[in-house]
Amino acid sequence: MKKPLIVIAGPTACGKTNLSIQLAKKIDAEIISADSMQVYKYMDIGTAKPTKEEMENIPHYLIDEIEPDEEFNVAIFQEKAKKYLEMIYNKNKIPILVGGTGFYIQALVYDINFMETNNDYEYRSYLEKLAKEKGNQYIHEILKKVDPVSALKIHPNNVKRVIRALEYYKQTNKPISQHNEEEKNKKVSPYNTAFFCLNMKRETLYKRIEQRVDKMIEAGLIEEVQALLKKGYSPDLVSMQGLGYKEIVPYLQGKISLEEAIYILKRDTRHFAKRQLTWFKRQENPYWINIDDFGFDMDIILAKMLNYIEEIGIII
Repeated sequence: MKKPLIVIAGPTACGKTNLSIQLAKKIDAEIISADSMQVYKYMDIGTAKPTKEEMENIPHYLIDEIEPDEEFNVAIFQEKAKKYLEMIYNKNKIPILVGGTGFYIQALVYDINFMETNNDYEYRSYLEKLAKEKGNQYIHEILKKVDPVSALKIHPNNVKRVIRALEYYKQTNKPISQHNEEEKNKKVSPYNTAFFCLNMKRETLYKRIEQRVDKMIEAGLIEEVQALLKKGYSPDLVSMQGLGYKEIVPYLQGKISLEEAIYILKRDTRHFAKRQLTWFKRQENPYWINIDDFGFDMDIILAKMLNYIEEIGIII
């Protein structure tokens, strides 16, 4: 029998965190975060990381685990998440995967293979040297010529990912983007999955996003970004390119006003939520829950989820 896995996905600010915690309490489950930003330490406000109080004693994994300058990508996420899955299964509990990073969710649900080639340390060393001598943009331009799809997705400052993509191309003569697309098209999951996607009316979601940004500013987002810079974390780090950080840095550098920074953050978060929804709508038959259809009534929503979980044979 396939092992059970519950997924709660959806755009930012749609209430995934609270709903997952309430569900976990009802079915004695534990939570694995599928969020590419909440994994970083010291980045709490901008990532909307749940506090210890909000977690209500439910164990959470892949939250607050690595330094902002450590490498973290979908392959590392998958490797760590699989270990946590086994830990949870060994306790005879059900894992709930929660987040808005669609590719991370898909990587775990469909067990996508990222490790097809061996490491070419000589070529990697050559590229690292090239990046140091001629700049990150130089090797990013090389990637653009052989794999323009990956070049669009990978930031020039994410040197490790740029090098990995070039290394893959050298070994296989095939763009890593093509390999990833083939893997993404896998339709069979090794898990018995209840895949919930939360949604709400667009205007309601956008209003919640704007309110969340205002609350983040009030809670000390500017001071949080300032503290990260004081610790020596570069604005060019992948972690610092996340929403809530890359918009505040220019304000702290005196390049834009606070009003402009807040406007950009709200705008970019709305755009991000729209892209998240587009991504989830392409997935295979998720169980959509339109929160506002139920008047945001948590008890009714949880009852619907529990009914579906029982229907597909996840034992609770």
